[in-house]
Amino acid sequence: MIRSVTTLALSLILATGLAAHAADVSIGRATEQGSLDPLFSDLGNDVSTAENMFESMIRFDSKLRIQPALAVSWKLLDPMTWEIALREGVKFHDGSPFTAADVAYSLQRARNVPNSPGPLSSFVRAVKETEVVGPHTIRVHTISPTPLLMDMIGRIFIIPAALGPAVTTDDFNAGRAMNGTGPYRFKQWLPGDRVTMEANPAHWGEKPEFGTVTLKFLANPAARSAALLSGSVDVIEQIPPSDIGVFQNRADVTLFSAVSTRVVYLAMDQGRDDSPFVTDKDGKPLGANPLKDRRVRLALSKMINRAAIAERVLAGAGEPSGQIVPEGMGGHDPALKPMAYDAEGARRLLTEAGYPDGFGITLHGSNNRFPNDSQLMQAIAQMFTRGGLKVNGVEVLPYNVYAPRATQRQFSLFDFSYGSIGSSSLNGLTGVLATFDAAVGTGSLNRARYSNKQFDAVLGLAAAEFDEAKRNRFLAEATKLAMEDGAILPLYWQRLYWAARKGFAVDPDRGEATSVHFVSLAR
Repeated sequence: MIRSVTTLALSLILATGLAAHAADVSIGRATEQGSLDPLFSDLGNDVSTAENMFESMIRFDSKLRIQPALAVSWKLLDPMTWEIALREGVKFHDGSPFTAADVAYSLQRARNVPNSPGPLSSFVRAVKETEVVGPHTIRVHTISPTPLLMDMIGRIFIIPAALGPAVTTDDFNAGRAMNGTGPYRFKQWLPGDRVTMEANPAHWGEKPEFGTVTLKFLANPAARSAALLSGSVDVIEQIPPSDIGVFQNRADVTLFSAVSTRVVYLAMDQGRDDSPFVTDKDGKPLGANPLKDRRVRLALSKMINRAAIAERVLAGAGEPSGQIVPEGMGGHDPALKPMAYDAEGARRLLTEAGYPDGFGITLHGSNNRFPNDSQLMQAIAQMFTRGGLKVNGVEVLPYNVYAPRATQRQFSLFDFSYGSIGSSSLNGLTGVLATFDAAVGTGSLNRARYSNKQFDAVLGLAAAEFDEAKRNRFLAEATKLAMEDGAILPLYWQRLYWAARKGFAVDPDRGEATSVHFVSLAR
């Protein structure tokens, strides 16, 4: 197996690209992927890299509308059986044909990729069996009725079954297993610096627009802006609010923006009696974990001035949130408003919970995942201090270091985010808030280990409901249960900004991807 993937890597390096006149593009990204393994993680930085080289059965356009990709059609044969017709004539980068066996293999491997900071297991949790009916036809048998099956399994990147069960994430990171069907082929990864890809002239779809694509990782916002203005990159993402005015007033740069579906939230450790960064006011361990108390969680929420965060920390590049998905997505409840700032109400709840003098807490967050994320955690620390807590410290880390630590449950109170892609809140609620169960695949992103049996029951009803209106009512009901329980503390939905130098254009993606799919030459 290792010899075959090594041969593949050599063949890709030696393969000829498109004609020399094809344009090249360099994209300045804020966060590097944690791995090149396309089934390693559902986190945005990993997906934004993988989707240039690998494809799934469906893809979403910039407005989050489903587009056929490696699947051309799908139908329900009975409540627990789906038949999916796959695209014919597709080849992997090594020239081998894409078949139904590759889909079955990929869905199985997605169940358990070791050390993932954002497991894909929740997307395949409903699959009981994948039956290969013909070279380009599969039947997926589900454990229970699953109306949104294609929203889930359709997003799994497909890799060749020939890689076999022994292939590892390290094989992908070393380039040995980088064999997809996408419009670009892997060329090189210099960790901490860049990923380089070249056009795949045999791609089944439209001819790739660029000859070479470089993803340049520039964690510092000032460095990204300087790189764009100097011409060393052509497109950048995550423009800090302070730089928006600068780009708006330049003739050689075009600014693009979209309100995303990503909600930024605070997670609170609710799965342990002894949480690692919770203390009394003197810094000594507490006998119990206050974050397990609903009253404490709601008190923390009341300490947060979300409007001030949106206006001052984000300079308007955020919309205060009170739930997991914004208006326009299934499961959104218009009656659920962002928690209002209420210092007196917070103190009353803390007193009721037995913490009239507060307690000590250390906050953790990322420093390059989204604009002003470091400043966000500092602002929340000040709000908690004014609310009567003793903030023992604020620690922010690069996202590719921070995300695995959060997934390993090394923090007590920390920020995270979830970008809903699909028609509703089902995947987000199932991944972020459903009770963690590795065997079933629920709660794969539930890093705080929140658990509510009533929530799980209503969410289960939604997951099995084929009537869209009824399903969305169940999702809204489940959301209300979780939000009133202080499961997580939603802060805001992001407004994202990209900038491109003259000659390039960006189709701003509500799903937040900064990949070559959404970059083109200006027309």
